[in-house]
Amino acid sequence: MKLIKITVIVLSFSSVYLYAQKEKRLYKDSKQSTEIRVQDLLKRMTPEEKFWQCFMIPGDLDNVPKDKYRHGIFGLQVSAGNQGGGAAGQMLTYNANEDAEKLAKKINAIQKYFVEESRLGIPIIPFDEALHGLVREGATAFPQAIGLAASFNPDLMKEVSSAIAKESKLRGIRQILTPVVNLASDVRWGRTEETYGEDPFLTSLMGVSFVSSFENQGIITTPKHFLANVGEGGRDSYPIHWSKRYLEETHLVPFDKAFTTGKSRSVMTSYNLLDGRPSTANHWLLTEKLKKEWNFKGFVISDASAVGGANVLHFTAKDYDDASAQAINAGLDVIFQTDYQHYKLFIPPFLDGRISQNRIDDAVARVLRAKFELGLFENPYISGKDIQELKKINHKPLAEKAAVESFVLLQNNNGTLPVSGGVKRIAVIGTDATDARLGGYSGPGNNKVNILQGIKNFTKDKNIEILYAKGITWDMKDFKTVPADLLSFGNKKGLHGSYFSNSVLKDTPAFERQDEQINFKWTLYSPDPEKLQTDNYSIRWTGKLKAPESGKYQLGLGGNDGFRLYLNGKPVIDQWEKLGYSTKTAVVDFVKDQQYDIVVEFRENRGEANIELIWNYGIDNYQKDFDEALKMAQNADHIIITAGIHEGEFQDRSSLSLPGNQEKMIHEVSKLNKPVTVVLVGGSAIKTTTWKDKVGAILDVWYPGEEGGNAVAKVLFGVENPSGKLPITFPVEEGQLPLTYNHHPTGRGNDYYDLSGEPLYPFGFGLSYTTFEMSDLQLDKTKYSDHETITAKVMVKNTGSKAGSEVIQLYVKDLLASVSRPVIELKGLKKVHLNPGESKQVTIEVPVKDFRFLDENMKWTVEKGTYRIMVGNSSKNLPLKRNIEVE
Repeated sequence: MKLIKITVIVLSFSSVYLYAQKEKRLYKDSKQSTEIRVQDLLKRMTPEEKFWQCFMIPGDLDNVPKDKYRHGIFGLQVSAGNQGGGAAGQMLTYNANEDAEKLAKKINAIQKYFVEESRLGIPIIPFDEALHGLVREGATAFPQAIGLAASFNPDLMKEVSSAIAKESKLRGIRQILTPVVNLASDVRWGRTEETYGEDPFLTSLMGVSFVSSFENQGIITTPKHFLANVGEGGRDSYPIHWSKRYLEETHLVPFDKAFTTGKSRSVMTSYNLLDGRPSTANHWLLTEKLKKEWNFKGFVISDASAVGGANVLHFTAKDYDDASAQAINAGLDVIFQTDYQHYKLFIPPFLDGRISQNRIDDAVARVLRAKFELGLFENPYISGKDIQELKKINHKPLAEKAAVESFVLLQNNNGTLPVSGGVKRIAVIGTDATDARLGGYSGPGNNKVNILQGIKNFTKDKNIEILYAKGITWDMKDFKTVPADLLSFGNKKGLHGSYFSNSVLKDTPAFERQDEQINFKWTLYSPDPEKLQTDNYSIRWTGKLKAPESGKYQLGLGGNDGFRLYLNGKPVIDQWEKLGYSTKTAVVDFVKDQQYDIVVEFRENRGEANIELIWNYGIDNYQKDFDEALKMAQNADHIIITAGIHEGEFQDRSSLSLPGNQEKMIHEVSKLNKPVTVVLVGGSAIKTTTWKDKVGAILDVWYPGEEGGNAVAKVLFGVENPSGKLPITFPVEEGQLPLTYNHHPTGRGNDYYDLSGEPLYPFGFGLSYTTFEMSDLQLDKTKYSDHETITAKVMVKNTGSKAGSEVIQLYVKDLLASVSRPVIELKGLKKVHLNPGESKQVTIEVPVKDFRFLDENMKWTVEKGTYRIMVGNSSKNLPLKRNIEVE
């Protein structure tokens, strides 16, 4: 009897032990390999849980009940949200009032929920934007990306990116949706400021320096936008029809380098079409090229709401779930949307078989692998020590250093700069002197120093009087939008809008809503993509308009389609026939505080709608500001004009001239026969053609970051010497565009009958307060095989009277090839600092394999033959030349 009992106990214990072993959660055992952990977790996941690891959004647990996340989620962009637009909305907003400690603690609390309360305890990846600084309260705002590229200093980029990475990780951010490694092949593109310029080599060099700092600190980087999201005319996300040869040899290069050399573990797709297919659902791009040929092991995310673009923009998918299936099947791994509720649109194909289980498991495995590699399962939280360390960080000196190195001196006639020591009164003109603009994808910065403050800080003990006047306005308007507080319907601000699914205002409205202002640009979608088609619709707004003052007003509408305006039942504007964009106004007599019945009607037949209710009330007195500044300038010894441009996402430029009355101010000030310096603020090329010869100095400071004002002042007064170089080509006229230095030979000349083909300022150009001499180009030999490295040495001497830095640039020209090659290509650079009279030998190494290109059979090759090595300080100044042979 005892023997039987003992046997039963032993068997029972063995069964329990074996069951426990079988059910042991290997994915929670840090001693197991990453791949074993991934596969163990993957087999435990439900179809819903797998979908949620492929779905990312902005937000936190404050706006969605916790139980809604019971399946987990890929990650969250905490304390961020969308700007509207429904499932098609692409733009996000950020909570700028949450300091670093609050953000870190919030991320900890959110992570705690997912680790402890979701079924499998899978941690999230907190992600954010960090183009030139984390876009959060308290984070350092460094110079904009284009400015960092202008430094031509990859070591400086490593310092800056290491600082941004540290500030990000100590807040709990483990993935950044950065950097932009697209090539700015057309400077009309509004997002040129976010890039590292036009050149594949420079962009790769800066991109690798940026991403490696983050990846080394355990933060996933996400180079974007894959691929080539600037099309014809410099228009953002325009369709791309370039050859695979061109893409392989240019736009794909920085991505390849970011993955292979920088070790980036993610990539973001772009909004545009590539050869007829959305990039987000492009099988050749995401699977054939990226995952098979390049053997990319990371995960691919879409840009915000890009997956649905196949449905509402490109019309290559019949609905959102079809778009979801197409994207994932093409090789996308994670769908990035802007709201929790959007998951309903994209989850169906994950559950009904339209996406294969193998493809789903591959996508999920890529995400899980990253989470294990980040150590999130073992260390999901930010420690109190990390938070305290965050409070001690001071990267302001580095921000100023980076700004100084980014500035490009475009002109310095007659030694206009540095400002003369005998100057006693300086006039500063322009809103960019006080605005301290940081550029796109920026946080608020810390105690930003504007240019005027910087100048005052520098001169406070120097007996120099600083005068300031706004003077110029670069956003001049003849009309303004009628404001919401003067429009009403019922007891609410604004007008009541009835939206019809036809262009004749007939039948029952598709929907109705209150619109506070009538100022809409529906260039991508309809007013509500889920309720109204993209074209052939009409709208009627009704309500009251209150007159703020008595008098005659110009009241009307601006738009690109049919519109009508009625006041107290009488027609005021009737432009019902479709035209290009036009503005129509009429003179109306208003009595103060009287309310008028107003009706606005609008129809759209072919999409890309614009409509605005406008008047001339409240227009600023631009001439008064202008005259005051000009009068002030007459009493100054040196005049500094700050001038800028408007650009950004959805804000491409048709003109590269300074907008508003800025150029008029430059022309008028130049007549005073005083030293004039123009400080350019912006992230792209600015046309100086008509006024450059009328001023002494032109200094391009890009968007110089939170310490930009102090940096500008130190350069203006000669304490620091500008050493930046142009990462983009500045054209003489827009008609030359696109204009890049590394174009291919033409069938005829580059000139126009009325204009030279030469640029205004070439790629790689930038002046200094001192002068340099390059000489004695030496190569270690003259014949090389394709696996060897060329070692070039150059003597550089500072022949001027000031210490300064010069960038030695090495270009290569293939003298004879089986297919056309660029006229020259940048292949190496080195920045060197020299004291007056000092000489140094600078060494630049170039692997011969970097000469490779695609031959007629689309095979990568380094062809045998003669190549010319050219060294100088810009793409147009290359005095040192030697030929080599590749055998």
